[in-house]
Amino acid sequence: MDPVDILSDEFAAAAAEVGLRARQQAFDSGHWLVYVDEEGRIVQEMPDGTKFEIRFLAGMPRESHIEIIREIPKSNE
Repeated sequence: MDPVDILSDEFAAAAAEVGLRARQQAFDSGHWLVYVDEEGRIVQEMPDGTKFEIRFLAGMPRESHIEIIREIPKSNE
């Protein structure tokens, strides 16, 4: 078996494709995603495309550990 070069352009493209596919599958299943955007904000993205800037509340139960700071307008993405 040939070694895999994880620094190659082909590997990076394949990894990006897998990530995008997993993202779409999550949305298709009705799940939301949390990630850090290019501005450093923690974003909760809903399956319908609505995005919120959020913060995590330490020590809170799982059901209430996210606080919505504001909705991110679509024009401000």
